[in-house]
Amino acid sequence: MTPNAHGGAGSPGGRRAGGALESEILAVLRETAPQALTPGEVRTALGGALSYSTVVTTLSRLHDKDVLTRTPRGRAFAYAPADDEPGLAARKMRHVLENEPDREAVLSRFVDDLTTGDEQLLRRLLGADLDPGQ
Repeated sequence: MTPNAHGGAGSPGGRRAGGALESEILAVLRETAPQALTPGEVRTALGGALSYSTVVTTLSRLHDKDVLTRTPRGRAFAYAPADDEPGLAARKMRHVLENEPDREAVLSRFVDDLTTGDEQLLRRLLGADLDPGQ
């Protein structure tokens, strides 16, 4: 299989690594922001080698994960990223935290594993939120 315009290439068996297609689709949608794209437009932007149903399924899954928004356009939906890259990363972090029963342990471990610079940044950000005078 040959790489497409977004650098994606399947394995010799024709399958991508887990999450690769989602990443390629997100890259296409980010490149066209703020224009939302239909599945057919996404398929074309990816080089046209994928089936329409594969693109629709992947877009639907990303929408179900709240990664994409969708609006009706004709007989299809048009999809756009729900947020920029930092916002999507923050959503993922929040989702993980919401699904853990011991939030304190997760947050404690997270802070313990931060680099000194990241910990200082986090403390500064939290201090700014707590002190409206800064």
